Amino acid sequence: MSEIVPGALSPVADYFKVLSEVSWLQVLCCLKPSVKNATEIIAATGLGQANVSKHLKVLTQAGIVKRTPIGVSVIYEIADPICLRLCELVCDRLTVRLQEQSQQLGNLKSLATSKKL
Repeated sequence: MSEIVPGALSPVADYFKVLSEVSWLQVLCCLKPSVKNATEIIAATGLGQANVSKHLKVLTQAGIVKRTPIGVSVIYEIADPICLRLCELVCDRLTVRLQEQSQQLGNLKSLATSKKL
């Protein structure tokens, strides 16, 4: 990242903004295994039709989701699989952090118990 000029960081920040909304991540997770139409996405996520339409528009404009018309229907799919990899990396890191915090908490409990004795 040190080689990127500051003016080029704005698109990077915009990309991460798209990955910072829970509903948008729900849509991406829904599309991970296979392509779906809007009705299938609504059913899988429990989000409302208007919200799903708005979310799909944002994700498509960001280049993360691809929109393909087929007859009178439209299907959506992940266009940029790196977004899924980024999410996996963050989830892995959060898991490690939680495990570390849990271990620290256990150590503190042990310390508190031993001081009582």
